[in-house]
Amino acid sequence: MADPADIGLVGLAVMGRNLALNIDEHGFGVAIWNRTQTAVDDFLAGPARGTRIAGARSLAELAARLERPRRVLLMVRAGQPVDDTIAELATHLEPGDVIVDGGNSHFEDSARRCRELEARGLLYVGAGISGGEDGARHGPSIMPGGSTAAWPLVRDVLQAIAAHVDGIPCCDWIGAGGSGHFVKMVHNGIEYGDMQVIAEGYHLLHGLAGLSHDELHTVFAVWNSGPLESYLVEITRDIMAARDDDGEPLVAKILDTAGQKGTGRWTVSSALELGVPVTLVAEAVLARMLSALKEEREAAAVLLGEPAATLDGDRDSFVDDVRDALHASKIVSYAQGFMLFRAAAGVYGWTLDHAGIAHLWRGGCIIRSAFLGRIRAAYGRDPELANLLLDPAIREELAPLVAGWRRTVARAVAGGIPVPAYSSALAFYDGYRTARLPAALIQAQRDYFGAHTYERIDRPRGESFHTDWTGRGGGTTSGTYTA
Repeated sequence: MADPADIGLVGLAVMGRNLALNIDEHGFGVAIWNRTQTAVDDFLAGPARGTRIAGARSLAELAARLERPRRVLLMVRAGQPVDDTIAELATHLEPGDVIVDGGNSHFEDSARRCRELEARGLLYVGAGISGGEDGARHGPSIMPGGSTAAWPLVRDVLQAIAAHVDGIPCCDWIGAGGSGHFVKMVHNGIEYGDMQVIAEGYHLLHGLAGLSHDELHTVFAVWNSGPLESYLVEITRDIMAARDDDGEPLVAKILDTAGQKGTGRWTVSSALELGVPVTLVAEAVLARMLSALKEEREAAAVLLGEPAATLDGDRDSFVDDVRDALHASKIVSYAQGFMLFRAAAGVYGWTLDHAGIAHLWRGGCIIRSAFLGRIRAAYGRDPELANLLLDPAIREELAPLVAGWRRTVARAVAGGIPVPAYSSALAFYDGYRTARLPAALIQAQRDYFGAHTYERIDRPRGESFHTDWTGRGGGTTSGTYTA
């Protein structure tokens, strides 16, 4: 038998194949297995030809080919397939071996798997991996968490294959349990938001202002050379220039129904559970759901009338306003995402390095952008920063954007163009900076009809009061409320 491999890899879909090539290229021996044997054979005869990558015909053979302690990276579909693979693989492992789940697993599943495998003497790492096909091949962002004892055993491989920015790998230990996959989940939620704010800008500039796709190519190219520089703006620039076989813009031929795999919904669900107002990601998820109602929307456009407004005013100024709305909404989206990290750390007992997370996303991943460097700097100045919006440099960046942001939302509403991300982000910004909100009335209503009690501004926090609003209610309450 050949020399033992440094790491095993299970699953040869797009990400798995490219990660195997990446690992091999960095000098590590890789043994691979796939449930469909032809995928192994085709890969070895094709893209992996001439490499040191070795195939296995069973999980038992894969385990036998590995250097001890064994390290196995799973790149299989999230959910039951991961549990099934772990159950079979674990029978061929021994205490101290490490299983790394590199798929988009739910963080609670990762926490459970970590507990179960540690009870058997095995080590588990839930590693969120972002970057798509190109990132997997040339350097992704990797967010590992789980069994702390596993990190020294997998660090060399994971940091070697990750993207590097300023000489620092975009891969570092996140924390215990499901923390790695939680950070990846929030990354994906922010990705939903980034894509939505760019799409709303496209809708406004093309649908309301009438810019051609050639003009939009130029606009996004200019935007990508400034503060909005990012992978998603860059590819949007390229998409605007792409033409179908007939010479027409390709994006205009694509059906306007956006798919999703669930990580955005998970982000919103976690935010609701943790009581964090992640409003922009929520609207981005709901916008995709609305887009899926294609036939209903077409019927409604006939029955209710489709907006047909055009821009009243200077196009160049409007382009600048939309840029500012996109920029400001993006800042709010990231502020909300890091609020979610702060809340989760408190509930799950994690110690999350916000500056470090921002660096992990600087390279390799889908949301990589220049702005992440400014987030890293903000949390570097104050690791205990309650909200990104409160950082002096971020406040200075946001302030000149607000007027154009408001004009953009106002024009969109007047023209019947839906901008749920821009408008929800603006509402959050205004609500966050409002010292007294109308929630006092809501709490009075709750106390009136349900005796839910309330607090008073002239008494210490934590004291609860109830009023017999009708004179018939008595003094019984339903218990103190949770704010």
